[in-house]
Amino acid sequence: MTVSRSESVVPLPLRMHYEELLRRELALDLGVAGDVTTKALLPEHATARARIVARCPGRVCGLRCALWAFDTLGPVHVTIEHDDGADVDAGTVVATLDGAAQTLLAAERTALNLLSHLSGVATATRDLVTVVAAQGTARVVCTRKTTPGLRALEKYAVRVGGGWSHRFGLYDGVLIKDNHLVLAGGVMAAITKARATQGHMVKVEVEVETLSQLDEALSAGVDAVLLDNMTPTDLVRAVQRAKGRVITEASGVISAQTIGQVAASGIDIISVGWVTHSAPALDFGLDVDPVGSKRTSTGTPSGRPAAVPRSQRCV
Repeated sequence: MTVSRSESVVPLPLRMHYEELLRRELALDLGVAGDVTTKALLPEHATARARIVARCPGRVCGLRCALWAFDTLGPVHVTIEHDDGADVDAGTVVATLDGAAQTLLAAERTALNLLSHLSGVATATRDLVTVVAAQGTARVVCTRKTTPGLRALEKYAVRVGGGWSHRFGLYDGVLIKDNHLVLAGGVMAAITKARATQGHMVKVEVEVETLSQLDEALSAGVDAVLLDNMTPTDLVRAVQRAKGRVITEASGVISAQTIGQVAASGIDIISVGWVTHSAPALDFGLDVDPVGSKRTSTGTPSGRPAAVPRSQRCV
């Protein structure tokens, strides 16, 4: 694989986080007979050049992970033009692939599905981070509300978009939520029990819905408070009470339209669940050069129009 440049400074996911996923998706698509359409139309020795093209403007994410789908079916030479973290316009070529035509077409949908989803997550996160940056210094974080099987990759996409992760799993921090409070006997009792069982490296956060619960949590000595579904007025009051004493986090029905107001409260952290599991996909296509075509100076095959924005696919 030949890489021209890399825009993202976020470490790439470990291969074990996507290898099995892509193998499974390829197996579902190819079954026991493989790509019968391509096999019927093209000889096994046929080679081709293809370009992965952004159909909509947005932030690229998951490109190298997606490209592995091609590699697992056969050797493909790849030149990456715009790597993870790049902001691209509609019609931008992000990578060029040279290899067996059957390999390129058989892996096309599996690769593009992953690339489009992760780029959608990164783009949505980027847009939220931009709004928040205009109001203060709050961090946008994702939660455990992730697509089954895609948690590591979706959390990576959030980082590429400029956001952060709240918790990766249940094991890396204590977060006492409403159901815990019901079963443990309230805020003070829950915090006391959590402190008694955790080591000094483990942070303790508690979810509160009222200012009275907040006062109780502050007196118990937590590390962070999650201010859940508070009105804008109560959120401001809660931040004022807790600022400088604990980390403050806001959550609950936060959208692109409301996140600016939440950030203006002076909150430290804003958690958004939908940005991982429900972000609109960013559409990408695979454009293959026709057999015998000559490439122009712009890299577009002669006799074929350049990729154009498909606005109906852009959200």
